[in-house]
Amino acid sequence: MREVNLRRIDLNLLVVLEALLEERSVTRAAGRLGMSQPAVSRALSRLRKLLGDVLLAEGPSGYTLTPRAQEIRPTLHTTLSGVEAMLEANPFDPATATGQVRLLMLDLETAVLGPHLLARLAAEAPGLDLDIVSPGPAVFAALENDAVDAVVGVIDEAPTGIRRRRLYDDRFVTLMRAGHPAASRKLDLDGYLALGHIVVSVTGVGSAPVDIALARQNRRRRIRVRVPSFLAAVEIAARSDLIMTLPESLAQTAAGMGRFIALPPPLDLDSFTMSLLWHTRHQDEPRHLWLRRTIVDSATAGDRQHG
Repeated sequence: MREVNLRRIDLNLLVVLEALLEERSVTRAAGRLGMSQPAVSRALSRLRKLLGDVLLAEGPSGYTLTPRAQEIRPTLHTTLSGVEAMLEANPFDPATATGQVRLLMLDLETAVLGPHLLARLAAEAPGLDLDIVSPGPAVFAALENDAVDAVVGVIDEAPTGIRRRRLYDDRFVTLMRAGHPAASRKLDLDGYLALGHIVVSVTGVGSAPVDIALARQNRRRRIRVRVPSFLAAVEIAARSDLIMTLPESLAQTAAGMGRFIALPPPLDLDSFTMSLLWHTRHQDEPRHLWLRRTIVDSATAGDRQHG
């Protein structure tokens, strides 16, 4: 129906129509709606004129629905239910919520935040499941298209329409297996460069912060292994004499297993900030408000544990 016609229509008639189609009786529809029987009869006359159909046909055992009435009944119910949902103030209740929480983040952030986040979900929202999506080239598009609820990562700037807030600050450390030949001596730059290195490259594009810092000194390291996963790199480091320089938050998680030691890297590496990003259209949505608060609290818990 065209918008110009909607302005001339009393949309309350649709509520009366739904009652009439369900009750198949003017009297019962009037009682259900709290209206007088004559008022419902007048509404039925207007509906018949509006839709060009008798809608309720009299028969031996009362009213029956015409084919036109049967055709529009499902659409009418869906439309009125949608309007009710739009107008109803229905706050999000994590205790009864079901479905999935979809987050986009690296296995680094998953390893650091995942256990704390899952603990919060188990306690507050046992019906929600966590779905972690690997980052791709279109991080902001994933938020724009609602492919994910939020993004956690090292992202310093975001385009218009994407909100961002700090979760925690992190820095780099050098990780090597316990019992590594270099573990018993101070790690200077020459000794650092003499060792074989593991590098994590998720996208395969760009240089790692370590290599950028070394280039400023006209130095290079030998990269023996390049992998797309932090946890894969950690496992390789645990079973070889290769070393890796990685965020301290993940190094402390791995070092907690007792298989590693973590040392300050012998070069100046800037700290970085882990951020939470979401689309501005969800800024005031109760479900997203709860989710963002839960992620922030989980990050704070992880920060305290590693602090």
